[in-house]
Amino acid sequence: MKEIISTENAPKAIGPYSQGVKAGGFLFLSGAIALDPATGEVVQGGVVAETEQVMKNIGALLAAAGLGFQDVVKTTIYLANMGDFATVNGIYGGYFQENPPARSTVEVKGLPRGVLVEIEVTALCR
Repeated sequence: MKEIISTENAPKAIGPYSQGVKAGGFLFLSGAIALDPATGEVVQGGVVAETEQVMKNIGALLAAAGLGFQDVVKTTIYLANMGDFATVNGIYGGYFQENPPARSTVEVKGLPRGVLVEIEVTALCR
C-alpha cells in the first residue's frame, strides 16, 4: 500500500509524478529543484540560493509526512557542474549535523528548468 504525500509548502509537481510517496516503511521524495513554491519559478542567485531553496523544499515535504532531516537515510545529489560540489556540500551538511545519510553525488549534462542542483531523498518512516 502506498500513500501520496503533498504539500503547498513545496513546489507542485511539474510532470506526471507525486511530490512524495510513503511505501514499505519509507518515504520516497521526487527530486527537488529550486522552485519557489509560491511562484513556481526558479529562484535566482546561483548555486547557493538554489541549494538553500532545494533544502527548504525537502524540509517542507518531510514535515508534511511527519518526518525531519534526521529521518533521511539516502540522498542523491545531481549537479550540473561538479565544480559546485564544495558549495553544495557545505549547505547540505548543515542539515545533517549528526548521523548523516548515505549519499551519491553525480554530475549530469542537464537538469529540469536549467537548474544547477537537484536532490532526491529517501527517509525512514517512524
